[in-house]
Amino acid sequence: MVQIQGVYTAIVTPFVKGSLEVDYEALGKQLERQIAGGVTGIVPVGTTGECPTLSHEEHRAVIEFVVKTVNKRVQVIAGTGSNSTAEAISLTEHAKAVGVDAALVVNPYYNKPSQEGLFQHFSAINKVGLPIVLYNIPGRCGVMMTPATVARLAELPNIVAI
Repeated sequence: MVQIQGVYTAIVTPFVKGSLEVDYEALGKQLERQIAGGVTGIVPVGTTGECPTLSHEEHRAVIEFVVKTVNKRVQVIAGTGSNSTAEAISLTEHAKAVGVDAALVVNPYYNKPSQEGLFQHFSAINKVGLPIVLYNIPGRCGVMMTPATVARLAELPNIVAI
């Protein structure tokens, strides 16, 4: 199982000035700067990385670019969360296929699920078989994962951190 400890930088997704296109040259420079600075890992396409505003194709492409660029020099914990369980599963499956070390999965935003709903959502994503970092940000999601729900989720084999 992946060991998660150290410094992980949540990176922004840069865009070409005056365009809606991801600036992969700037992203590559950003990754190299973080690696040179001694981080343990990179966290692309979390909320800092504009995940809610990227298309699914862009989201997947950014993850692939980061994995290829860092080339196992640091860990990659990719944001794969969504308010749609099916979408979160799909993004997590893709992240696993391209070689990330773990997935950062946010509580379903906007939907305001019950604690049982949160448990079922994360249980379904757990089945992908990739280590999962729970991302509990109630101010952004409108729901807080309770300690009791976290304890239940911690019993699942792929829930590794919060």
